Amino acid sequence: MSFGFCHVSLIPVRMEPSHRAEMCTQLLFGELYAVMDETDEWLQVRISYDNYEGWINKSLYHEISEAEFRRLQELPCHVSTELVQLIENRSIGIYFPILLGSSFHGLSKQAFSAGEHEYFFDGLTEKIPHDSGREKILEMALMYLHAPYQWGGRSPFGIDCSGFTQMAYKLGGVQLLRDATQQASQGETISFISDAKPGDLIFCDDEEGMITHTGILMSDSRVIHASGKVRIDKVDHNGIYNVGTGGYSHKLRLIKKIL
Repeated sequence: MSFGFCHVSLIPVRMEPSHRAEMCTQLLFGELYAVMDETDEWLQVRISYDNYEGWINKSLYHEISEAEFRRLQELPCHVSTELVQLIENRSIGIYFPILLGSSFHGLSKQAFSAGEHEYFFDGLTEKIPHDSGREKILEMALMYLHAPYQWGGRSPFGIDCSGFTQMAYKLGGVQLLRDATQQASQGETISFISDAKPGDLIFCDDEEGMITHTGILMSDSRVIHASGKVRIDKVDHNGIYNVGTGGYSHKLRLIKKIL
């Protein structure tokens, strides 16, 4: 088994080893992964943060040793809390952009290393995990407001419903799994929406009873979620009420308290 470090702004992770295959998630700068399998042009990876698996193109692979992978995993981690910021790779003398939610393992005095590369980052960060509570999660969720919907996305420039909840919680210091069905297995079930609090997760299902959507509860019977774009709608015991179309867009199935 070999190991990697996301050394660019973002890496698409696909369901199959092909550029035409569905993107199932994304790696953001600083995230770690293990290589499980390979073809001539593709690597099957398991992402360290959530154990999610998919395929990345070999052109984006940045290998690190197992010892370095373990070292980075054990170091305190910070995340970027700005939409876009420049980071400097001082080892090769370049600057490049990174996105909200990017990771820095062992950040100290704005500097850190990964493999043979030394980086410098002078932007805003938050240490994770931290005990900031529901308010921080909602504050970070609003950073993605109006981000366009993109299947498999995890960035302010394209994000899906469970990518949105995962990233808002990550920025709030709480780890969620990747897909809505996986996230629905976490936390404590709340029986009535009247008992839920801002920051709790809601889950919606389709006609077959499969969980297909998730969002974060806000105050005043509202939910922030990624549907077409990251938006705020009304929610009640029936589901999500789209204020633009004047009808229900999603049927409520489950409420979970994670914190």
